Amino acid sequence: MTPNPNDLDKYLKIAREAALRAGVVLKEHFRKLCPSMINEKNKNDYVTDVDRRSEEIIKGHITSHFNNHDILAEESLVEKHSSPFLWIIDPLDGTLNYIHGLPSFAVSIALEIEGELTVGLIYEPLRENIYSAIKSRGAFKNGKRIHVSRAETLNTSLIATGFPFRIKDIIDPYLKVFRELFMRAIGIRRGGSACLDLAYTAEGIFGGFFECSLSPWDMAAGALLVKESGGIATDFNGNNQFLKTGNIVAGTEGVHREMLKIIQETFRN
Repeated sequence: MTPNPNDLDKYLKIAREAALRAGVVLKEHFRKLCPSMINEKNKNDYVTDVDRRSEEIIKGHITSHFNNHDILAEESLVEKHSSPFLWIIDPLDGTLNYIHGLPSFAVSIALEIEGELTVGLIYEPLRENIYSAIKSRGAFKNGKRIHVSRAETLNTSLIATGFPFRIKDIIDPYLKVFRELFMRAIGIRRGGSACLDLAYTAEGIFGGFFECSLSPWDMAAGALLVKESGGIATDFNGNNQFLKTGNIVAGTEGVHREMLKIIQETFRN
């Protein structure tokens, strides 16, 4: 299937509208949560009533236009209609930040067409930043073209990561990678929202990003942004299976190459 360019613009428009509507709810309840609105899904993995409400808004807006499309969303998982279209939704990436009043969270919406990431959008409500990309048409922030950093080595780059809180049994190899990167890079940051880390990588703030055991909705839109801004995003084997493996390394060509070498040597051993 070769999507019509006008259809791609429409898909991005619907994603933008959905994200903006969800963002109203996120802003309205920020720093106003009460304990009864927060639940622990798994150890150290939380969901709020705001996550659920945001997801309902996004799904409702998408299905009102495309009621036969499949949807994969964090809080309700898969709704299948045997469609070549799959929307991948994170209604609130950075839930733990949100719960504690840390202003670093976002909405992430991506669209796969026949298994290929084609449209991606990340909305940062508090700063009102919209990152968007359509495959082969570049990446944008608030309508202006963005590009990955010019830095091609770790020793000229700021690196982002996320801690593997869901699978703490890999903490030792993770910390070994962290140490190697810490010794070589200008600095390392941990923001708590994978989709924003990828968006910031796409616009050249970070030279690279890596994290383990993510879910597809954490990475889908951000990975497309990185690729469309001139960067590389792969799994830890250097392949394009990060949505399946949950492990991603992204950045400029040179930084990605250095990071991937460190990661592969560490996890192989």
